[in-house]
Amino acid sequence: MRTKITIIAMLLFVMGTSLSLAQSTVEQEITELSKNKWQWMADKEVDKLAILFHAQSKFVHMSGTWKKDKELEIIKSGSIWYKKAEVHDVAVEVFGDELALLWNRITLLAHVRGNDVSNEFTVTEVYKKEDGIWQLLDLTFSSVRDTHEIEH
Repeated sequence: MRTKITIIAMLLFVMGTSLSLAQSTVEQEITELSKNKWQWMADKEVDKLAILFHAQSKFVHMSGTWKKDKELEIIKSGSIWYKKAEVHDVAVEVFGDELALLWNRITLLAHVRGNDVSNEFTVTEVYKKEDGIWQLLDLTFSSVRDTHEIEH
């Protein structure tokens, strides 16, 4: 009887460890994807962003909310140039196999309406996996103080 309990306990431990490692791998994948996104935005690589942004994605900025095509046009034209996102903290939560939320606390240096501006934000990113590919569904900028912390 004790042997059965020990075997079951070991199997549960291994399964739990495997799930934890899988989730950790997804968290790393989403973190890296977000990091790449910031660089692609800085470099105005709209072809890569067009693949990353889901067809129904939304972008929430201080001045408005719009869809994928407008965000890509804004990046391409440089009307908002995301020059550099200095990431101070990242938290990721994974829900099942197809949904992940990421929160970045960043200092964003951007060129907007002819001026360089620097703002502190917590950026919420929602990713959905479709056909084996992670795509960004939502990117929301929340203006915060530089002392803002993301609870992990």
